[in-house]
Amino acid sequence: MEHVSLETTCCIVGGGPAGLMAGYLLARAGVQVVVLEKHGDFNRDFRGDTVHPSTLQVFHELGLLDKFLQLPHQELTSASGVFGDYEFHAANFSQLPTVCKFVALMPQWDFLNFLAGEAKRFPAFDLRMEHQATGLMQDGDRITGVVARTADGNEVRITADLVIGCDGRHSVTRDSGHFEVKGSGVPIDVLWFRLKRRAGDPEQLLGRVNYGRALILINRGDYFQSGLIIPKGSFPAVQEQGLNAFRKTLRTIAPFLEERADDLTNWDQIKLLTVQINGLRTWRRPGLLCIGDAAHAMSPAGGVGINLAIQDAVATANLLAGPLREKRVTENSLASVQARREFPTRATQFMQTQAHRGLARIFEQTGPLKAPWQLKAVTSIPGVQHLMGRMIGMGFRPEHVGAEGRLRRLAIRTGSAAGELRLMVRRALRAAA
Repeated sequence: MEHVSLETTCCIVGGGPAGLMAGYLLARAGVQVVVLEKHGDFNRDFRGDTVHPSTLQVFHELGLLDKFLQLPHQELTSASGVFGDYEFHAANFSQLPTVCKFVALMPQWDFLNFLAGEAKRFPAFDLRMEHQATGLMQDGDRITGVVARTADGNEVRITADLVIGCDGRHSVTRDSGHFEVKGSGVPIDVLWFRLKRRAGDPEQLLGRVNYGRALILINRGDYFQSGLIIPKGSFPAVQEQGLNAFRKTLRTIAPFLEERADDLTNWDQIKLLTVQINGLRTWRRPGLLCIGDAAHAMSPAGGVGINLAIQDAVATANLLAGPLREKRVTENSLASVQARREFPTRATQFMQTQAHRGLARIFEQTGPLKAPWQLKAVTSIPGVQHLMGRMIGMGFRPEHVGAEGRLRRLAIRTGSAAGELRLMVRRALRAAA
C-alpha cells in the first residue's frame, strides 16, 4: 500500500451539489481546492432532480445558464397535485424575480457532470474521484486535513487550511469531527423506483395523495422517477404483503399507470430512502466546516434539498474565498456561514415537518380521500400560488454570486444572525427617517 501526501488550501469532502458548487466557486476565486468523491462516477439514482429557479439564477450569474439548459431537461412553470379527486395548483413560478421562471427537472448525474466539467477549467480545481474520506487529520483542537483511501487501497493524506464537509447525511467529516446532531422525528420513508412514462401523462410536482398513501412522479422524459411515501419503518410490512399488493396500490392512486406497474417484478427494483430531518448544533470547529446535508439533513418534501445545498455553497464561497486566499480563516469566518444559512435551513425544515404531520394523518385512512375544505379554500385565494411559488422556487434567503464583499462586511459587523437582524432594523429605521 502506498502513502501519498498532498497540500492544498481547501479540501472538500463529497462531490455532490454542495461540494462541487463550493469547489467551483472557490477555484473561480483563485483558491486552491481539492474535492474528494468516493465513487467513480455520479451515476446514482434517487438523488434530487428538481433544479429550482434560485439555483438556475446562480448559473445565470455565473454565465453558465444557456449552456446548462442545453442538457436534456423538462420545465415546470407551476406545481400542482391531486388530493383524492381534487386537482389543485399550489404554486406558480411565473412572477419570480429570476431569469428562469420554472423548475428544471434533470437527473442529478447530468447536473454534477456539467458542474465538474466547468470547474475543471480552473487551474485551482482538483477533483479526485474514487477517493473515500476515512478520517480527519488533527493538531490539537484544530483539523488540519483529510485521510482518504483510493479504489486500489492506497492512503492519501491531504493537508489543508480548511476542510469543508459536503458528504451528506452519513457524513464521515461530521462523525470524525464529533459534532452534536439535533434530530426531529420524521413519520415517513420513501420507496423509489422507475415507471415508464407516456406522452400526455400528467405533470404533478407535488404528487398524488389517496387511499392513505402519497405517490411522487418526477418526469425524466421517457420514465418517471417515482416515490411512494409510506409510514416510517413500514417497508418490511409492505414487502410482506407482496408485489401484487404494491402494484395494486400504485394503480389505485394513479389509475393512468395501468399495466406499467407490472414492470416492477422484484423488490431489487425498489429502493428504500430513510427520511431524516436533522441538523448540527454548531456547523464548525477550527479548520472544519460542514454544509449541505452534512450540516442539515433535509426531507425530500418539496425537492428543496439540492437547492438549499447550492445556496449553502454560494454563501460559503462569498464569505470564505477572501479569507482563504489571504490565509486568515478564523472562527468568526466559519461562524458567519452558519449565521447566514441557519435561518433558511430551519424555516425550510419547519415547513417540511408540517407537511409530514399532514401525511401522517393521511396514513390513518385507507379508503378514498376527500380534499378538506381548508385546502380548497387556501388554493382559491388570489395570489397564494405566486406566494407559494416564491417559497418553493427561491426559498427563504436566496444567495447571489459576487456578494463576497458585502457579506464579509456584514459578518464582521454582526457575527451572528441576531446581529444581522439588528443591522437590518437599523437600516430600515434610517431609511424611514
